[in-house]
Amino acid sequence: MNAANTANAYKRQQIMTASPEELTLMLYNGAVRFVTESILAIEKKDIKKAHTANMQAQNIVREFMVTLDMKQEISQKWILIDEYILHCLIQGNIKKDKLKLEEAKRLLIEFRDTWFQAMKLVRMDKAVGK
Repeated sequence: MNAANTANAYKRQQIMTASPEELTLMLYNGAVRFVTESILAIEKKDIKKAHTANMQAQNIVREFMVTLDMKQEISQKWILIDEYILHCLIQGNIKKDKLKLEEAKRLLIEFRDTWFQAMKLVRMDKAVGK
């Protein structure tokens, strides 16, 4: 088994054994990575790679949107932010606008970091029996 196959097997195992919270964190990390790849590809004038990476990020944001529980009041507001992130990604892709992509990336990082902190708080609460 070569290194690439080993890495893929490891990644598959990580995904298969991850909790829903960890999967969400992985998706945020993926979205940030894809937006970063898109920005770098634009800088290198690799339009195809920029588009492909951007579409991956868009797919993740759309997944966040369709999985929101719209019965929850916070989801009514959260979806507006996701829609804005998606808008930035689409405009960044169409116009190859790095500023729009940077805005989407900034928000995704902020949400990812908040999600990570929430995960830590829940773990701490569980550890102390709350």
